[in-house]
Amino acid sequence: MKQNKNYLDFVPSVRERLEWKELETGMIQIKMENAGVFNFIAQKFFGRPRYSYIDLEEFGSFIWKQIDGKRTIFEIGKSVSEKFKEKADPLYPRLGQYFKTLQLHGFIKAE
Repeated sequence: MKQNKNYLDFVPSVRERLEWKELETGMIQIKMENAGVFNFIAQKFFGRPRYSYIDLEEFGSFIWKQIDGKRTIFEIGKSVSEKFKEKADPLYPRLGQYFKTLQLHGFIKAE
Protein backbone atom coordinates (compact mmCIF):
# COMPACT_ATOMS: atom_id res chain seq x y z
CA MET A 1 0.00 0.00 0.00
CA LYS A 2 1.39 3.40 -1.04
CA GLN A 3 1.54 6.06 1.65
CA ASN A 4 1.74 9.76 0.91
CA LYS A 5 4.30 11.52 3.03
CA ASN A 6 3.41 14.93 4.48
CA TYR A 7 5.37 17.64 2.64
CA LEU A 8 6.17 19.31 5.97
CA ASP A 9 8.14 16.19 6.97
CA PHE A 10 10.58 16.58 4.06
CA VAL A 11 14.13 17.65 4.84
CA PRO A 12 15.36 20.15 2.23
CA SER A 13 18.99 20.56 1.28
CA VAL A 14 20.74 22.90 -1.14
CA ARG A 15 21.73 21.24 -4.41
CA GLU A 16 25.40 20.40 -4.74
CA ARG A 17 27.36 22.75 -6.99
CA LEU A 18 24.75 25.50 -6.69
CA GLU A 19 26.58 28.77 -6.21
CA TRP A 20 25.16 31.23 -3.72
CA LYS A 21 26.40 33.77 -1.22
CA GLU A 22 25.28 35.91 1.66
CA LEU A 23 25.56 39.60 0.79
CA GLU A 24 26.78 42.25 3.24
CA THR A 25 23.11 43.11 3.85
CA GLY A 26 22.48 39.56 5.13
CA MET A 27 20.37 38.74 2.07
CA ILE A 28 21.07 35.66 -0.05
CA GLN A 29 21.99 35.79 -3.75
CA ILE A 30 21.79 32.65 -5.90
CA LYS A 31 23.77 32.30 -9.14
CA MET A 32 21.70 30.48 -11.74
CA GLU A 33 23.06 29.29 -15.08
CA ASN A 34 20.81 30.02 -18.04
CA ALA A 35 21.22 26.63 -19.73
CA GLY A 36 19.38 24.93 -22.55
CA VAL A 37 18.90 25.46 -26.27
CA PHE A 38 16.72 28.57 -26.05
CA ASN A 39 19.06 30.23 -23.57
CA PHE A 40 22.05 29.36 -25.79
CA ILE A 41 20.36 31.06 -28.76
CA ALA A 42 19.44 34.07 -26.64
CA GLN A 43 23.03 34.34 -25.40
CA LYS A 44 24.54 33.94 -28.87
CA PHE A 45 22.27 36.24 -30.85
CA PHE A 46 20.70 38.61 -28.34
CA GLY A 47 23.54 39.09 -25.85
CA ARG A 48 21.69 37.53 -22.93
CA PRO A 49 23.90 36.69 -19.93
CA ARG A 50 25.01 33.14 -19.22
CA TYR A 51 24.16 33.57 -15.55
CA SER A 52 21.33 35.27 -13.69
CA TYR A 53 21.56 36.37 -10.08
CA ILE A 54 18.51 35.79 -7.92
CA ASP A 55 18.30 38.04 -4.86
CA LEU A 56 16.12 36.60 -2.11
CA GLU A 57 14.15 39.01 0.05
CA GLU A 58 14.04 39.01 3.85
CA PHE A 59 11.75 35.98 4.30
CA GLY A 60 13.48 33.98 1.58
CA SER A 61 16.95 34.74 2.89
CA PHE A 62 15.97 33.75 6.43
CA ILE A 63 14.45 30.49 5.16
CA TRP A 64 17.50 29.78 2.97
CA LYS A 65 19.81 30.06 5.97
CA GLN A 66 17.67 27.46 7.79
CA ILE A 67 18.15 24.84 5.05
CA ASP A 68 20.84 22.56 6.46
CA GLY A 69 19.84 19.08 5.29
CA LYS A 70 18.73 18.22 8.84
CA ARG A 71 15.68 20.36 9.62
CA THR A 72 12.27 19.47 8.26
CA ILE A 73 10.09 22.04 6.52
CA PHE A 74 7.88 21.97 9.63
CA GLU A 75 10.86 22.83 11.87
CA ILE A 76 11.95 25.62 9.54
CA GLY A 77 8.39 26.93 9.72
CA LYS A 78 8.59 27.15 13.51
CA SER A 79 11.74 29.32 13.17
CA VAL A 80 10.00 31.53 10.62
CA SER A 81 6.98 31.91 12.93
CA GLU A 82 9.21 32.84 15.89
CA LYS A 83 11.05 35.49 13.89
CA PHE A 84 8.27 37.02 11.79
CA LYS A 85 5.20 36.32 13.98
CA GLU A 86 1.93 37.15 12.20
CA LYS A 87 3.76 38.65 9.19
CA ALA A 88 4.41 35.04 8.13
CA ASP A 89 0.73 34.04 8.09
CA PRO A 90 -0.66 31.93 6.56
CA LEU A 91 2.63 30.23 7.35
CA TYR A 92 2.53 26.64 6.16
CA PRO A 93 0.65 27.13 2.87
CA ARG A 94 3.12 29.91 1.94
CA LEU A 95 6.11 27.91 3.14
CA GLY A 96 5.04 24.80 1.24
CA GLN A 97 4.64 26.80 -1.97
CA TYR A 98 7.99 28.52 -1.43
CA PHE A 99 9.81 25.21 -1.05
CA LYS A 100 8.04 23.77 -4.10
CA THR A 101 9.23 26.80 -6.09
CA LEU A 102 12.82 26.37 -4.87
CA GLN A 103 12.63 22.68 -5.82
CA LEU A 104 11.10 23.44 -9.24
CA HIS A 105 13.98 25.76 -10.08
CA GLY A 106 16.50 23.14 -9.00
CA PHE A 107 17.86 25.11 -6.06
CA ILE A 108 17.04 22.49 -3.45
CA LYS A 109 16.11 18.86 -3.11
CA ALA A 110 13.68 17.65 -0.47
CA GLU A 111 13.76 14.08 0.81
